Amino acid sequence: MATIELKNVHAEVAEGDEQILHGVDLEVKSGEIHALMGPNGSGKSTTSKVIAGHPAYDVTEGDILLHLEADDFDGIDEIPESARTWDLLELEPNERAALGVFLAFQYPAEIEGVTMTNFLRTALNAKLEERDELLFGEDEDEDEDDEADAGYETSPMEGPADEGEVGVAEFQQLLSEKMELLDMDARFAQRYLNAGFSGGEKKQNEVLQAAILEPTIAVLDEIDSGLDIDRLQDVADGINALRDEQGTGVLQITHYQRILDYVEPDTVHIMLDGEIAMEGGPELAEKLEDKGYDWVREQVYNAA
Repeated sequence: MATIELKNVHAEVAEGDEQILHGVDLEVKSGEIHALMGPNGSGKSTTSKVIAGHPAYDVTEGDILLHLEADDFDGIDEIPESARTWDLLELEPNERAALGVFLAFQYPAEIEGVTMTNFLRTALNAKLEERDELLFGEDEDEDEDDEADAGYETSPMEGPADEGEVGVAEFQQLLSEKMELLDMDARFAQRYLNAGFSGGEKKQNEVLQAAILEPTIAVLDEIDSGLDIDRLQDVADGINALRDEQGTGVLQITHYQRILDYVEPDTVHIMLDGEIAMEGGPELAEKLEDKGYDWVREQVYNAA
């Protein structure tokens, strides 16, 4: 079971010194779903970005730790004892991703000319290679052999096509299984990355990426925004599958209670002014829907 732990995290905008987070404490474990709610400007998206290592923000105080257990990664019999706790603030974004931290973007980019299939297989192989380097160190002899063997025996169109730990045929099988799990049309994978996608399709694609990469912890930044009821149900089913089928821990950032009708959280956290102001079960989101954030402010500041 993996755990991501935020301890007294303070963060500011990298250019401008505007303080956004004022001591965030949060813990999410594999197989759990947590909802992070709050009004605009409360620090929700900033929290997601500092977890992922976005360069636009500097963490000025506190810790972000990732704790792993020996059997957290499929295909690895045992994670070394020395590689089971990581200070994410010392790692680059790609290294955090390699260790299983996934961020679904609120506004995914469109990339013409790159098919979904090629993008996802490249991302998966890059993650697996970097993960092995982090856990076990680089094999210098292997690197030298790779350099010596550089080049193609036949056509340059053939050489890189099957590079990486997961080959083309194996990946196609994996992709088919994941798309079936998420009830997605197989033709979706042949389209260019997010190009011409509707808002709902882009959000479904983010869930598909998480299904392929199998993160230990997935941070979903307002993945429900702009969705009609049918697409909301599709995305919610995908999020539930991440937890139920893969054991992923989910931090669902949202403004609204409606997605929580389909994705029931274990814990609801309400953020105000850069801090977690209140926590509770699913009923807290329902109360928030009825009473709004002013009710939370009254509860918190009157008790202070």
